[in-house]
Amino acid sequence: MVAMAIEPPATQPEPPEPMLRTARELFDVLPPLPGFRVEVIEGNLLVSPVGSPEHSWRAADLHDALFPLRKERGWSGSPQGPSICIEGPRDSFSPDYVLTPPDCSRWGDELLSSGVIMAAEVVSPTSTLADRVTKPRLYALGRVPVYLLIDPIAEPPAVTVYSNIQDGKYCTTTSVALGKRIHLPSPIDFELDTSMIRV
Repeated sequence: MVAMAIEPPATQPEPPEPMLRTARELFDVLPPLPGFRVEVIEGNLLVSPVGSPEHSWRAADLHDALFPLRKERGWSGSPQGPSICIEGPRDSFSPDYVLTPPDCSRWGDELLSSGVIMAAEVVSPTSTLADRVTKPRLYALGRVPVYLLIDPIAEPPAVTVYSNIQDGKYCTTTSVALGKRIHLPSPIDFELDTSMIRV
């Protein structure tokens, strides 16, 4: 009797992981990064510190100032979250504040931009270009009806409301000095007392 060696079955190599080709694809597979804000803006993956305590407190002050409106309308508001998926380019923003109806449509764990009532950003020294120039353009493209910009580093500190989207752009902007009242237009229709937001 002749013993024959039996070859083990050939194993197939694991297929390679698909290549990540865009910043959005990388964003979608990133684990949470505590202490950092991760956004996709115009095809670029941006990772930045969450900000100073004062930065967070201003968003919390806005949340408090909008309490009567949220209670009356049954809307949800959140400082520092959740992320918004800009419909179209699928950019992902992590606004300093977001105001939504309870049934806001979603893209996974992100809110779809066309379902958001208002997004707000607090300008910091590292976010001036994005908050003042890029985000107004992209929030309008994503059909967010109202964009509120709180700019404590402007001279003098200011609050600006962008609204009235036509042809994918905000056509109306209104600014006041931080500390004055400003009207948040339709669909909000609320007088915001910005003296409640610390300078």
